[in-house]
Amino acid sequence: MSSEKKPEDVTVVHLMRHGEVENPDGVLYGRLPGYHLSELGRRMADRVAEHLASRDIVHVGASPLERAQETAEPIAKAHGLDIAADRRLIEAENVFQGKTFGIGDGALRRPANWKHVVNPFKPSWGEPYIDQVVRMTGALEAAKDAARGHEAVLVSHQLPIWIVRSYVEKRRLWHDPRRRQCTLASLTTFTYRGDKIVSVGYSEPALDLVPAHLRAGAKPAKGAGKAYGA
Repeated sequence: MSSEKKPEDVTVVHLMRHGEVENPDGVLYGRLPGYHLSELGRRMADRVAEHLASRDIVHVGASPLERAQETAEPIAKAHGLDIAADRRLIEAENVFQGKTFGIGDGALRRPANWKHVVNPFKPSWGEPYIDQVVRMTGALEAAKDAARGHEAVLVSHQLPIWIVRSYVEKRRLWHDPRRRQCTLASLTTFTYRGDKIVSVGYSEPALDLVPAHLRAGAKPAKGAGKAYGA
């Protein structure tokens, strides 16, 4: 019997970060409801949908948060699919949710916040990294099974996407948030052969729409790099 792998043994799962969010007050919105894509964010979602239009996508899933659902809509529509809401794709919990907290705003000089930033390895201010790994790998596996031999798109949030990628690529989970490679509307792509991930790719189909200070690797200016949510 031939040992040659058949094409149906290859499955591709794209983890997409949602587009830009309407957030004029600069709040770390986290899991709060009511935060929708901005007009620019909708253009980002449309751009990625166009980029993926010719791909063999048979499954689209998304975090239940509005910004993720809205990002997934044009992709699902282009392929005649419904969006499967998956809570495993939700944003990470964060004790600073509902507040402004970012570079240059003095948040770390406030004594009330110190107790939350004592352990960057867990981290102490939010959902443990390992818990994010467990739920995100579960979502990836479910999508792989739903799209076996084809492709799937899952819309999630920056931190969970970066953490599961770091885990798969065998990097430490604690990290400098400014160094995450996960720009708005980007695709982190996992290719499976059978049930094993054999490669991880990254692309930015809507990069020209992303403000310069929000691109991967950009050095945020004071007041422009706040962690509003991802």
